[in-house]
Amino acid sequence: MQCETIAGKCDIVIENLTKDFADVKAVDCLSISIHEAEVFGLLGPNGSGKTTTIRCLTGLLKPTGGTIRVGGLDCGSESSKVRRILGVSPQETAVYPYLTGIENVKLFGALYDVPKKVLDLRSDEIMEKVGLLEDAGRRAGTYSGGMKRRVSIAMALIHDPRIILLDEPTVGMDPQSRRAVWDFIAELKDKGKTVVLTTHYMDEAEELCDRVGIIDHGRLIALGSPAELRSRYGARDLEDVFIQLTGRRIREGS
Repeated sequence: MQCETIAGKCDIVIENLTKDFADVKAVDCLSISIHEAEVFGLLGPNGSGKTTTIRCLTGLLKPTGGTIRVGGLDCGSESSKVRRILGVSPQETAVYPYLTGIENVKLFGALYDVPKKVLDLRSDEIMEKVGLLEDAGRRAGTYSGGMKRRVSIAMALIHDPRIILLDEPTVGMDPQSRRAVWDFIAELKDKGKTVVLTTHYMDEAEELCDRVGIIDHGRLIALGSPAELRSRYGARDLEDVFIQLTGRRIREGS
C-alpha cells in the first residue's frame, strides 16, 4: 500500500491487519491509509471491528497479523515513540473521580513531560475549547457522562499530539456540547492534525470527515468521501449508504 498519494503523505498505514479472539476474527485483513491532516471516520455496526482496530493502533492489543505504521513508526517495534505523537480518547471514559477536571488533564500532561508553565496555560486553553473551563475546578466524579467525555478528549490532547484517535467522542453529550467538540475537531484539522474518529452519528461523520471507511465483520466494505459514497450508492445521506451495505441501522447502544 502506497504511503504517498496525490492527497499527500499518509500518517497512518494499516496493511492486512488481522486480530483473532479464540475462534472469532474481529479484524480480517484490513488495509487502510489515512492521510496527513485528514479527518477520517471509521464507521460500522457494533461488533464490526472498529474499536479493536483502534486498540491495535494504540498498542493496547497486539495484532494477530499485519502491520501498522503511525507517523512513519512501526507500532510493534517502536510503540514507545508512537505513544509520544498519538493522543487517544477511548470509548470507555476513564477519569479519576476524586480529582478535578483540570487536575485530570494536568496529570496526563505531566505523564507526557509537558513543562509546568506550558501545561498550566495549555490546560486552561483546552478546557475552554471543550466547554469546561467554568467547571474545571469541580471533582470529575460529579460530572455528567458527557462532561467526562469532554475531559477525556482534553486529556488526549494535552501533550499536543499530531495524530489523534477519538472513539465515539460525543456519546452522551447535549447538542451544544456536541457542537463545541465538532468545532474543536475542525480546528485541529486546520492546525494540520490528523484525526481518526469512530461514531454512530452519521451527521457527525458527514459534517467532519474528509473520508470515511465503513467496515463490517472486520473487513473494509466501502471507502471514500461522504459525497463520493452518496453518489456511488445513489443515497440521500451517509446513513442510507450504511444501511444498503450492512443491512443494519446504526443506533446508539445497539
